[in-house]
Amino acid sequence: MADPSRPSRPEAIDELALEEVVRFTSELIAIDTTNRGGGECSERPAAEYVAEMLSDVDIDPTLLERSPGRTNVVARIEGTEPAAPALLVHGHLDVVPAEPADWTVHPFSGEVRDGVVWGRGAIDMKNMDAMVLAVVRAWARAGVRPRRDIVLAFTADEEDSAAWGSGYLADQHPELFEGCTEGISESGAFTFHAGPGLRLYPIAAGERGTAWLKLTARGRAGHGSKVNRANAVSRLAAAVARIGDHRWPVRLTPTVKAALTEIAALQDIPADVDAPGFDVDELLAKLGPAAALIEPTVRNSANPTVLEAGYKINVIPGSASAYVDGRMLPGGEDEFRDTLDQLTGPDVDWEFHHREVPLQAPVGPEAPTYEAMCAAVQRFDPGGHAVPYCMSGGTDAKQFSRLGIRGYGFSPLRLPEGFDYQALYHGVDERVPVDALHFGVRVLDHFLQRA
Repeated sequence: MADPSRPSRPEAIDELALEEVVRFTSELIAIDTTNRGGGECSERPAAEYVAEMLSDVDIDPTLLERSPGRTNVVARIEGTEPAAPALLVHGHLDVVPAEPADWTVHPFSGEVRDGVVWGRGAIDMKNMDAMVLAVVRAWARAGVRPRRDIVLAFTADEEDSAAWGSGYLADQHPELFEGCTEGISESGAFTFHAGPGLRLYPIAAGERGTAWLKLTARGRAGHGSKVNRANAVSRLAAAVARIGDHRWPVRLTPTVKAALTEIAALQDIPADVDAPGFDVDELLAKLGPAAALIEPTVRNSANPTVLEAGYKINVIPGSASAYVDGRMLPGGEDEFRDTLDQLTGPDVDWEFHHREVPLQAPVGPEAPTYEAMCAAVQRFDPGGHAVPYCMSGGTDAKQFSRLGIRGYGFSPLRLPEGFDYQALYHGVDERVPVDALHFGVRVLDHFLQRA
């Protein structure tokens, strides 16, 4: 409900903003910012593009680098209520690799075809970067200011460790985020078609923690023709198999409980998530397509992804290693450690290759920012339903949480039925409809002015 004590605010999105969001998305995609990990990336051309678009409307950007080429852009837009806490709006400039031979169009063309913008970053997440630029430029033309200070951060290195991006900013430049208590970024408020006429807009209010692991097995090197009971490869393979086969127990966080409750209610399915003996898998089986939003976040997980061992077929190596992509629910860190100790056993050591914390943010009537997101989505799609959910992966919100900033996933897109948004993350033929970008700038404008 609108606060009658606050002045009304105009919708600032004009025809130029609708044109710009498409053009910015296309042009950012055409700037190849592939992040191959280990420091191999240059976001600077995209950062300079963003800085130019901000400077063009008298928003003063600051460019910051941990090392040459790994560039971040930060700017602050002053609000009309100086005492209000600031809001961080952040998006990353890097993208994952793409193999052109696999694509219908070249992944770095930014081609606009049949009402769709194609290319790597169209969903993850140059589209959101473009929407933010289009919104704040529309504000500048209209003489509009948001209620609270808005801090913009366009970051490097999100697709790897964030050490050159949000981690660097949070650790070395916390003063730029002074007053920020909440933030928004990727992976939320997209249309999820959950059944006939049922359009959900899941807003991320939690993230599982990142636990990328390195496993090392040691044994006795020797000839491949000899009996060897201390074979490092065998020891590693056994541990990896145990990890891959493990069935993690259910752990329902407040965010996941809220998601289950609200999505079940929208389908008239009884669900008492706090009842003794509640069976989450039974409920998920009744939720239809919507189960895909929740199923990855009712448990911790650990998926083996990389194996490294040996150098010749007739030589048993003295060591072997593997990498595992682990994810931890809020409150599930101790269980995760203890379980990995048991699954790896006495002959295999494990360590965190990269680790970041799980997150939770409040939802419901006691969370005004979350409620403002829901209201903004439903203003532009009155038949849609904003619901909370927990992300199975992670974002730069983890690093910004070091500064006490609660993070939400909110990059709104209205998508047609059959458009598999989640499959396009890091996938082939990544693309975004022009209409979805237009919806997104309108929703962001409405929300950011009033949050």
